[in-house]
Amino acid sequence: MTTITLLQPPRADDRAPAQLWEQYQVEKDLAAQLLNAPRLERRKLYSSAYDELFRRIPHHRQLTRKMSSEQIAAHVSKQLRLLGRFLKPDTCFLEIGAGDCALSLRVTERVRKVYALDVSALLTQDVRVPRNFELILSDGVSIPVPRGSVTLAYSNQLMEHLHPEDAAEQLANIYQAIAPGGAYVCITPNRLTGPHDISKYFERTASGFHLKEYTIAELRAIFRRAGFRRTVQYARLSGVYFAVPAWFTSLVETAFGALSPAARTRFSHNKLLRGLLEIRLVAWK
Repeated sequence: MTTITLLQPPRADDRAPAQLWEQYQVEKDLAAQLLNAPRLERRKLYSSAYDELFRRIPHHRQLTRKMSSEQIAAHVSKQLRLLGRFLKPDTCFLEIGAGDCALSLRVTERVRKVYALDVSALLTQDVRVPRNFELILSDGVSIPVPRGSVTLAYSNQLMEHLHPEDAAEQLANIYQAIAPGGAYVCITPNRLTGPHDISKYFERTASGFHLKEYTIAELRAIFRRAGFRRTVQYARLSGVYFAVPAWFTSLVETAFGALSPAARTRFSHNKLLRGLLEIRLVAWK
């Protein structure tokens, strides 16, 4: 039997190396299909690719790991520590990739209107929702809400799952949905501390369902091309979020990026570096 060697030990995954390798091979195959598919075909592939992954990998962590209500509440509260400073009673909030809508439903208590956008309604089909909440179905790229209606948009661990062309198109659609003066809070893993998908155990570049990971500098440039007038990176240290000057994040990324891939992997679990480099970019229209 072939010995499977991991580049790093699993920190929150108790599966055997052979199971990780199996998921890695399936994700690489499905990701290649997405990357090579024509634009219109990808609209159908996003949901079907995940269905295929879960069918072929029944031991996938998303299928076997069940979060308690306390864990879900803690996860929502953690996100609100950053988002809370942007929420006001008259806010129209849009969450892109809302999933189980736990965050969006909590936000309804603090704002005028909430749109929760996702490719599926299955996770919320039995959930009672307040009157200021609306679930919107999307093909993963379109943002079918009234143009210029949103004052705060938000996504968490979403952009890296899109084909780069679709990510740019989705961002343009988000820009159109946001009102003048509104903002978009985008959280996505930094390529320099990755890869952050299943690839991390076997290679130095994401090749699974993270179709493209970005740096802060790359994402700033993409947001500027989409029309956003200002961007600010937020770092997190000891649970506290604060804005970081662009020159400083550029300096940290340049220095960290100059390290060898092996050294970057070794230092990527440093809490200080992760707190500085995880992308939490806020962009204003």
